[in-house]
Amino acid sequence: MATRISSSSSFGVHLIQRRGPAALLLSSRSGPSWTASKPWFWIRRRRSGVALCCAEVGYKVKRKCSKFLEEREIAGITTVSGSGSHEWESVPDIWRTSAQKYGDRVAVLDPYHDPPSKLTYKQLEEEIFNFAEGLRQIGTLPEEKISLFADNSSRWLVADQGIMVTGAINVVRGARSTDEELFQIYTHSESVGLIVDDPKFLKRLADSLIPRVKVRYVVLLWDDKLNASENVAMKDIPFYTYNEITELGKEKRHFLVESLDEGKKIEFEPIKPDDVATLMYTSGTSGMPKGVMLTHRNILHQINNLWEVVPCQVGDRFLSMLPSWHAYERACEYFIFTHGIEQVYTNVNYLKQDLKQYQPQYLISVPLVYETLYSSIQKQISASSTGRKLVALTLIKISLLYMEAKRIYEGKALSKNPREPPLFFCILDWLFARLVAVTLFPLHFLAKKLLYSKIHSAIGISKAGISGGGSLPMHIDKFFEAIGVKVQNGYGLTETSPVAACRRPDCNVLGTVGPPMKHTEIKIVEIETGELVTDGLKGIVKIRGPQVMKGYYKNKTSTEAALDRDGWFNTGDIGWIAPKHAIGRSSLCGGMLVLEGRAKDTIVLTTGENVEPAEIEEAAMRSSLIQQIVVIGQDQRRLGAIVVPNKDEVISIFLEKKEELTNEKVLKLLNEEVRTWTAGCAFQIGPILVVDEPFRVDNGLMTPTMKVRRDKVTAQYSDQITKMYK
Repeated sequence: MATRISSSSSFGVHLIQRRGPAALLLSSRSGPSWTASKPWFWIRRRRSGVALCCAEVGYKVKRKCSKFLEEREIAGITTVSGSGSHEWESVPDIWRTSAQKYGDRVAVLDPYHDPPSKLTYKQLEEEIFNFAEGLRQIGTLPEEKISLFADNSSRWLVADQGIMVTGAINVVRGARSTDEELFQIYTHSESVGLIVDDPKFLKRLADSLIPRVKVRYVVLLWDDKLNASENVAMKDIPFYTYNEITELGKEKRHFLVESLDEGKKIEFEPIKPDDVATLMYTSGTSGMPKGVMLTHRNILHQINNLWEVVPCQVGDRFLSMLPSWHAYERACEYFIFTHGIEQVYTNVNYLKQDLKQYQPQYLISVPLVYETLYSSIQKQISASSTGRKLVALTLIKISLLYMEAKRIYEGKALSKNPREPPLFFCILDWLFARLVAVTLFPLHFLAKKLLYSKIHSAIGISKAGISGGGSLPMHIDKFFEAIGVKVQNGYGLTETSPVAACRRPDCNVLGTVGPPMKHTEIKIVEIETGELVTDGLKGIVKIRGPQVMKGYYKNKTSTEAALDRDGWFNTGDIGWIAPKHAIGRSSLCGGMLVLEGRAKDTIVLTTGENVEPAEIEEAAMRSSLIQQIVVIGQDQRRLGAIVVPNKDEVISIFLEKKEELTNEKVLKLLNEEVRTWTAGCAFQIGPILVVDEPFRVDNGLMTPTMKVRRDKVTAQYSDQITKMYK
């Protein structure tokens, strides 16, 4: 059945579907998106809604497209700009290049969704094309906002790129976000369509979100058998499955080819580099997230320049487990697909299994994952016999000493001192470090054969683990270096697309986040005055470069506060730049960025002293008895801490001692543990509060990117904190 709809509007074609109280209206604020010599379209009714099929459209249809991708897809297509350049101008342009270079190579492997997916580069390009055209057919217009609320999967990638191909702007978030957060993001972004993960998540949104907002259509990525019409909230909203959208797009693409064969032309306006590609809402540790506007140019900077950090080769395998909507994971995914790699999707439940099975060359993740791997290795060592445990721990200590000496004679030992060291001292220092390294090397080599080879076979990561999205604890950094697993720590924010600095594989200086990326400037300014400080002195980190965001969506005040007139972005992070030395143990460290925490996390004691809690928390977290810790003490005389104990480890200690486990004894044990591990810090912890409930995403005490929400934690335990300080 078809319905003929006409329009006499000179502004553009308006398509309205009326079903009960809801209406589907297609229009564009920026001018006509579709023009036709005959002012009518044909609408095909589907069981779940309607589709704009354009069975008879006249001779010209104007739309916004990915120039390099779609200009080559259909011969004879013309562009308004007339540009003949084949340089990438939008993110989706990368797929044509990749399909041509790596066509039949496997691009993505998604084993844990139903159905499991395995797509070559050619197939992935086709899926993106079809999904994009399908979205156009159900009324998606350029520059409109489409909310993509879903977690990591191959279909997330297709949907994300499909939206971009149409010239629309995707608004991304994960299923673990709270209902209120999703509501705020959907309404603030002015989204008109909704693409969701699976039936369970859809049901949740049908109860909490969909009845409260205007939704033109809903697309479900997984489970094509679902009948959404059974849900009352969905009865008046067109609903499509992933397969329906791709099939609809495939049909339309055949029609376009036929039109070209008949001599008809399709005129389109190319997506421009400075067009907004996506709205990414920050997962800040306080307050509601802000919508970061990232342009195609911002993201292309990452795609074009990450190779110097991750020099991957065709056929390398990456393991992906971070949320795809996280800026760090997202930029890295786009980049690696331009180099012919194979990406395997996994999750926290299958991580250890997949590391062993797929033996990835690279793992891109957050510090928490490396901390988890470290803890797992330590537990396996602790569970072994007394003799093996003693040998393993001794060999690891020897390797740590060997690598420390090696860093010194290679010039990779970080120093904050701006003064050039004396030549005589440098020579003695170098000779002693070489002597230590030569002495310890045989035992380190033995450790590699007896112990570390087994660890490597269990976790893969044969080339490098790339860590970002948070601070990498120094003991974790040193441990992986000692066992021969390279971990490169990087730094960036959503507002910087995100990578602004990262350690390079040939100069992996521990304790830093590396030098700036290409075409990127980083400076340190005094916290109070904003004046530039010399290398070695800490202050606020500011960044300028092509990856810096366009601004915060509908938030001029925050944009002006974060971006100055010269294009410098105020990160709010505290850090310093390593001084440059021509000789000595720090000769290769010059220009490296070192981070020390967030300015807003600084604790000011009543003594007037400023304390950065990150260093103390990192030291305390080295204890196997402490699962999580938050240092507190704002406007107090001394510091305190909220501690979540590692219950299994605590219980095992009391079982070994054959003592009764009581709250008082646990408190005393953890107090001693905190003081022992933080003894080397400039500030000491006073009273501690032991809590049973871990900080998690689902209880609102962590962000979706696994950062502790300090304000939420302190607010939840405010009464206990007050009593603790009395």
